[in-house]
Amino acid sequence: MDDPLEPLPVDALYRRCDPAIFPFATTAEVAEPAGVLGQTRALRALEFGVDMRGDGYNLFVLGRPGSHQLEIVREFLARRAERRAGARDWIYLNNFDDERRPIAASLAPASAVQFRRDMAQFVDDLRGAIPAAFESEHFRNKVAEIDRDFEERQREWLQSVESDANERGLSIAPTPQGFVMAPVRGGQILNDQQFEALPADERQRIRDSMAHLSERLRRHVEDMPQWHKERRERIRALQREVTDSVVARPIETMKGTYGGEAPLARHLDAVREDVLANSQLFQASEEREASPFGASLQMQLRRYEVNVLVDHSAAETAPIVHESNPSVQNMLGRAEYVAQFGALVTDFTLIRPGALHRANGGFLIVDAQRLLLEPYAWQALKRALYAREIRMESLGQLLSLVSTASLEPDAIPLDVKVILIGERQTYYLLAAFDPDFGDLFKVSADFEDRIDRSDDNTRSYGAQIASIVRREQLRPFDRAAVARVVEHGARVLGDAGKLTTRLRDVTDLLREADYFCGEAGAPIVGVAHVERAIVERTRRLDRLRDEMQDEVMRHSVLIDTSGAVVGQVNGLSVIQLGEFAFGRPTRITATARIGRGEIVDIERETELGGPIHTKGVLILSSYLAARYCPRQPLSLRASVVFEQSYGGVEGDSASVAETCALLSALSNVPIQQRFAVTGSVNQHGDVQVIGGANEKIEGFFDLCKARGLDGHGVLIPRDNVQHLMLRADVVEAVRRGEFRVYGIGTIDEAIALLTGVAAGTRGADGAYPAGTVNGAVEAALTDFATARREYDAHGAAAKVAGGTAVRALSGAGDG
Repeated sequence: MDDPLEPLPVDALYRRCDPAIFPFATTAEVAEPAGVLGQTRALRALEFGVDMRGDGYNLFVLGRPGSHQLEIVREFLARRAERRAGARDWIYLNNFDDERRPIAASLAPASAVQFRRDMAQFVDDLRGAIPAAFESEHFRNKVAEIDRDFEERQREWLQSVESDANERGLSIAPTPQGFVMAPVRGGQILNDQQFEALPADERQRIRDSMAHLSERLRRHVEDMPQWHKERRERIRALQREVTDSVVARPIETMKGTYGGEAPLARHLDAVREDVLANSQLFQASEEREASPFGASLQMQLRRYEVNVLVDHSAAETAPIVHESNPSVQNMLGRAEYVAQFGALVTDFTLIRPGALHRANGGFLIVDAQRLLLEPYAWQALKRALYAREIRMESLGQLLSLVSTASLEPDAIPLDVKVILIGERQTYYLLAAFDPDFGDLFKVSADFEDRIDRSDDNTRSYGAQIASIVRREQLRPFDRAAVARVVEHGARVLGDAGKLTTRLRDVTDLLREADYFCGEAGAPIVGVAHVERAIVERTRRLDRLRDEMQDEVMRHSVLIDTSGAVVGQVNGLSVIQLGEFAFGRPTRITATARIGRGEIVDIERETELGGPIHTKGVLILSSYLAARYCPRQPLSLRASVVFEQSYGGVEGDSASVAETCALLSALSNVPIQQRFAVTGSVNQHGDVQVIGGANEKIEGFFDLCKARGLDGHGVLIPRDNVQHLMLRADVVEAVRRGEFRVYGIGTIDEAIALLTGVAAGTRGADGAYPAGTVNGAVEAALTDFATARREYDAHGAAAKVAGGTAVRALSGAGDG
């Protein structure tokens, strides 16, 4: 008989962290760590991507949620941003030629706000200076002079007409209704009877003279608008002259201040021309401003305002922007609308910046998944990066949903480094299915999920914990509490030799331990507070685990933990519910009979088994065929099933249990139900690593403990021993000899331990020894093969005999 397999020692079940490894009494003594723990590769990629110039060298930061990539990236960029000069300010100005197309202009950092103030002061000054200039004696005298010229011209014309009328013997006089003409004789105006008494030729001459004067009057009436126009143009020219005397000096002063920016110099010239043409806007009376038309007047004066889109006056380094809601409008900016006289209107002052505007000249951080979920946002970002400009596009315009008048602002040149943060799956899907992704995001920074649990890393981990405690403003942790947090960091990963870099989990545990410390009134967080935080967190999440165990205890779900049964074994699975995972024992059974070499996976046949589980059953079939009776066909029909499993089954971690159940069914050797087993098997019978070893062991332990521990145990792959970080109560039960954990490397070790019967190895004669499990299995398979040959032979003879009888009966009938 083979040597019995020894259970694992207590020291192999849990790797403690010695508090003495930390060179401090509490975290209050620890200085801020210099770097980021365990992320050398990712930081080097960040350094390269940030410093690399050229199109498309944007970054995608990969990692699991909770790894604090955002905080790490922001801290890294903050240090890098100090090496870059501050970004330029951006403003939008009114386009006096086409108000629908506002003009974009950039200024030196901190200049935009001052320019806005200067323009506002300029307009305010004009509202006082222009009315004062128009009320001046000089302006009034000039206007009076123009009026006198007009009146003198009118008088001269009237005198000319009167003189002409007198020469023709007519009288002409202006009236409110126009001019009146009448013939005159001897200084008296003739009435109708006197006029008719005149000789005919005289009457005709008078009529001709009156027609001549009427024509002169008609031409004068036609010329009057031109005269008035000339008068208005002279007054308007005077107004321009007076207005320019007020406007010229401040405009030239601002051009001297901002003239180095060519767009501003052109804009100031356009402002000057517009003010000269619209000086009446600055002459509104107080009554008019208080009237309903006052709002309209204010709207018209907004044409001279400055819309400061981006102001970097408070920053001395390149901007770092994190956009948490990357919609199209939040990325590219938007134009707002206001209601005016029942309609929605907008102008350049209502343009609002997007994240790309604020980050221009620096860095933009965006969550990749949120960006992809926003309609059109991903496409909009790609267009901006390809064109290297920010062109404002609203979602309403893209979908043709907005019928109101819209703006088409100038595009703004774009110089930004975009950093997307997302999960690995998102990165690989984009790389596989978006042809633009590789052109635009050429650098990937892959953050580690775990680091080796070496002494140096453990000390660094402790320093990182101290940094989190300080940042979160928690009570100091003593070294024993820090050691317990380190142990939990290994437990979270399910690997005693690694530590998680998912600092969100660590931070949550530190906060919760601090809460229980405060509840206890202690000044320093100790190991008891950390332990309670772990226990309370589990207690908040384990309702379903308790319900499932209750079903087993009430025998609604059948799981044996005592006795021995042929073809039945306790398998182990893990259920993951959000952040909480727990192990669950499952009864696996197998049956075998004569057949043609089929092993039926009932889970697959009922479409409850996943492809990986199906693969495990097929490997089991190949292992069985290669291991036993290699010189004859496999002549059995077997079936394996997860009993009382009504949901999907996936994974190959039950293939060792399924193999042992089938070997038990073939050999008729019972399996001891006080054991449970997990592990996957290859075609050579080697047991391979599985996941969730800690949870699986604890799941079976909890059931056995509830029924009373009596030498129960769990078999796990030997290579999983390095992952064990079991609960304290499990370790204590092993120390007392009430529970055992075994590490197995082969199916032979597993079946020998489960049955208490040696597995057996082939002797020199090529046969397995009698009294071994393998010997019994091969004997059973040999019997199946013999029975199958006999059945096939007898079945063929019966078919021939049956066919002869049928033919005989058929012939008799014919006769």
